[in-house]
Amino acid sequence: MEYIILSIPLFFLLMAVELAWSAWHGAKAGLTRSSVYRFNDFVANMGCGIGSQVVGAFTKAGIFAIYLAVYDHWRLFTLPSTPLTWLLAFLLIDLLYYWFHRLSHEINFLWAAHIVHHQSEEYNLSVALRQSWWQGLFSFWFYIPVALLGVHPLVIVTVGAFVTLYQFWIHTKAIGRMGAFEWLFNTPSHHRVHHGSDPKYIDRNHAGTLIIWDKLFGTFQREEEEPIYGITTPLQSWDPVKANFHYWGDLLRWARQTRSWKDKLLVFVKPPGWKPADLGGFEGPRAKDRASYVKFDTQVPRAMSLYVAVQFTLLLALTTLFLFQQQRMSAWMQWGMAGLIVLWVMNLGVLLEGKRWPLWSEGVRIACTSLVPFALIGPVGFATMAAAILFIGSFLHLVLVFRPPVRMV
Repeated sequence: MEYIILSIPLFFLLMAVELAWSAWHGAKAGLTRSSVYRFNDFVANMGCGIGSQVVGAFTKAGIFAIYLAVYDHWRLFTLPSTPLTWLLAFLLIDLLYYWFHRLSHEINFLWAAHIVHHQSEEYNLSVALRQSWWQGLFSFWFYIPVALLGVHPLVIVTVGAFVTLYQFWIHTKAIGRMGAFEWLFNTPSHHRVHHGSDPKYIDRNHAGTLIIWDKLFGTFQREEEEPIYGITTPLQSWDPVKANFHYWGDLLRWARQTRSWKDKLLVFVKPPGWKPADLGGFEGPRAKDRASYVKFDTQVPRAMSLYVAVQFTLLLALTTLFLFQQQRMSAWMQWGMAGLIVLWVMNLGVLLEGKRWPLWSEGVRIACTSLVPFALIGPVGFATMAAAILFIGSFLHLVLVFRPPVRMV
C-alpha cells in the first residue's frame, strides 16, 4: 500500500502530461477542450480512488497479518530472498492476478466489487485510479498460496504493488500499438480492449503485467476499432458512494424478488447478466449504436465547477494527511476523518450532478472539516484561525455559487 501512496505525486505528474497531450490532440481536432478528460468524470474517478485508499488504510495491516500467519505456521518450503525467488513470486502473483481479475468478470459478487473500475466512459490515467473500495478484501485471498509455498509476505506485497503500479500507465489513449513489446506484456492497446463495452471486447485481456496469460487461456482480443468505454448499462452518476454500492443493491434486490431459494444464492455466483427465470432470465450484452451513443454528462455553472475544484484540492490535502499520519491518530479520529472524506467525495460528485440536497449535506461537511485543526493541533490560536478560514470561506463560497438543477446532456 505504501508504494502506491508514495507514487501519487508521479501519478499526478503523468496525468498533467496526458492532459497537455489531450488538449493538443483536441485542438488538432478542432475541439475547444480536452478530447480525453472531463472535469466531472475526473473528480468521480479520483473520488473512487481516494475512498479505496482510505478503506485500504484500515485493512492493509490485517491482510499482511494473514499472509504472515500462513507463512509462519503453514508454509511448505522456505524460499530465500534471491533473484530467482523474486522472479518466481512475480510469475505466480501475476498469474493469480489474472485469475482473480478474470473471475471478477465472471462471478457476480466479485463483479460487484470490481465494476467500479469499469464505470467511466472515458479512458485516461485517472481511470487507473478509479478503484473499488472493497476489491482489496476480495483479492488478497488469491495470493495466500504464494505464502503457503514459502514466499515471505514482504515479497508478496512488494511484487503485488509492482503489478498494480505497472497497470497505471496502460490506461491511456496517448500510446498506440507497441510492436514486439505487446507480444509479451500488457499495453495500452490491450487494456483499452478490456475497458470496452462492445460485446466482442467484454471479458477480454484480463492480464496485469504479462499478456501471455490471456493468450494461454483463450481470453485475448486484439484491438480493432476503438472501444466504447464503460459498462453495458452506464452508471449515470458522479457519486463515488453510488458507484461502489449500486451493483450490490441490484444483487440484493434480485435475490429478494426471486422465489427460489436456490436462485437467491445463484444470483451472487452466476456471471453478470444472469437472472432467475422468474425475473426474465439471462440478459446478454447489447452493442451500443455508435451513431447515436452519447456519454452521460452534466453541465453546471462555472462558479460551481470552481467550488468543486477548490474543495477537491482541500480534500486531496486532508486525504494525504490522513494516509501519512493515520498511525499517529487515535481510533476515533481515524474513523472520524475517514467518514468525513467519504462524505466529501460523495458531496462533490453529487454537486456536479446539479442536485440541491447536497447543500445541507455540504454544510454539515464544512462544519465537520472546520473541527479538524482542533483535532490535529488542539485549542491554540493557529487552530482557531485555520478552523475559521475553512468554515467561513467554504460556507460563503458554497452559498454564493449554488444554482438550480442543471440540464442533462
